[in-house]
Amino acid sequence: MPELPEVESLARFLADHLAGRAVDRVYPVAVHALKTYDPPVTALEGGACEGVTRYGKFLDCQVGGLHLVLHLARAGWVRWSDKLPAVPPRPGKGPLALRVRLAGADGAGFDVTEAGSQKHLAVYVVRDPREVPGVARLGPDPLSADFTPEAFRALLEGERRQIKGVLRDQSVLAGIGNAYSDEILHAARMSPFKLAAKLSEEEVERLYAVIGATLQEAVERSRGLALKDLKAEKKSGLRVHGRKGEPCPVCGDTIREVSFSDSALQYCPTCQTGGKPLADRRLSRLLK
Repeated sequence: MPELPEVESLARFLADHLAGRAVDRVYPVAVHALKTYDPPVTALEGGACEGVTRYGKFLDCQVGGLHLVLHLARAGWVRWSDKLPAVPPRPGKGPLALRVRLAGADGAGFDVTEAGSQKHLAVYVVRDPREVPGVARLGPDPLSADFTPEAFRALLEGERRQIKGVLRDQSVLAGIGNAYSDEILHAARMSPFKLAAKLSEEEVERLYAVIGATLQEAVERSRGLALKDLKAEKKSGLRVHGRKGEPCPVCGDTIREVSFSDSALQYCPTCQTGGKPLADRRLSRLLK
């Protein structure tokens, strides 16, 4: 799933490539991805691209006074083309969900795609990005100036959930998902099951510092890369997430996994849980 660093890189790439250009045609190939109908997506046609912004994991392309807001969900992506096919795309079973062709003889533009059978990609055309429910309920951005140690401490006060779930809650912090929450907690040497309300002052300060450093480092690693290379860059930069069974790059212990109904987390027992493996609820049920 694209998270804050990848969406930030997408926003920067598109901002550079769309600046000053007008939209010629918009093709809504997968109608199920459209979450708004007024204005229609065709209202973007003829409008000039005025900028690209990120809200958490939402991508906002500002076109002619309107906003094309994308949430890429788990398997969505944006693919740039210096020359799109001349033939308009047909609705079908492929990954293409939306095509945006720019005005000009070069035929440049971008496709929004979604792989897999589960379709959760969301496309909105709105007059104000806050009309998108997911944007309206976002918490502070971890890379913004407003995200201070005091603000973070206030977010955790009285929070009785496990810290892993708190970091992933978009209404608490915008942009952190499953992968980077694993990376952040590993760097902070903290158990994902630790209750947020029970963090010591030193642990809160350490976690705050690691959040900013981990995300900023990931953003910088992706700077200047082509869109097609961003996914590989993310995977290569992860130290524990998705690396079950591999040695921890810090201590050499074996990275473990806890599975849930639709996701899994990875962690290092030595670095994060005092050497004790966490209970894998899915495995425990199978053994009963």
